[in-house]
Amino acid sequence: MNLILFSTEELEQIAAPVALYPDPLLAQVLMAATYPVEVVQAARFVQAHPTLKDRQLDEALRAQNWDDSVKALAQFPQILAMMDDKLDWTQRLGDAFLAQEQDLMDAVQVLRARAQAQGTLTSSPQQVVRVQAPYIYIEPASPQVIYVPVYNPLIVYGPWPYPAHRPYYYYPVGWPVARGFSIIRSSRRSTAWPGSRCARTSPAPSRQRRTMCRSSGCCTTTRSRAGCLTGCAVGRRG
Repeated sequence: MNLILFSTEELEQIAAPVALYPDPLLAQVLMAATYPVEVVQAARFVQAHPTLKDRQLDEALRAQNWDDSVKALAQFPQILAMMDDKLDWTQRLGDAFLAQEQDLMDAVQVLRARAQAQGTLTSSPQQVVRVQAPYIYIEPASPQVIYVPVYNPLIVYGPWPYPAHRPYYYYPVGWPVARGFSIIRSSRRSTAWPGSRCARTSPAPSRQRRTMCRSSGCCTTTRSRAGCLTGCAVGRRG
């Protein structure tokens, strides 16, 4: 399979819509983007079953043969809707993650540094922004809940330096109205991601895929889809 290689400008363009997501959530989005067909299926499934919540949703997801990262995002229907609505961007994000993982993560860090310099990336009651050079970590303030940031990439990073590569901006009806950056709460709790490092779980006997927990500079390894990434999973505990 020939994977497309992206320029620095393109990588920042691709990463901009999600670079300010909390690290555990970003890890799931990047992994799920490598399964675009499953993302579409999950988005349609969630739209068709809006009343499924919490344990009922967990039970329904067990019957689906989707990657664990895609199932985790079922707890965040607004993110699935975004990835489904802009499927070409989702495909590019997945391609960049598979072909240029380190370059993509470098772009995330560059964008976070810009947002921090603009004053739009700060600690809050919902999240903790921690600098441990050369990485900027974004972690949930509470291990039990993840808040999804809603922001305009053309504002939060300051003047966009690449006019030919403007970032994708998704702003559906019903999301909070904010000029730059706001946060909406997820109704789901998050699994532990201690110290923004990988928490290994028992791997399932399924297809192998390059997994990541390095959105904050953690690890890269090849394990089953229930390995390293599941330790960074976004969703409900037990």
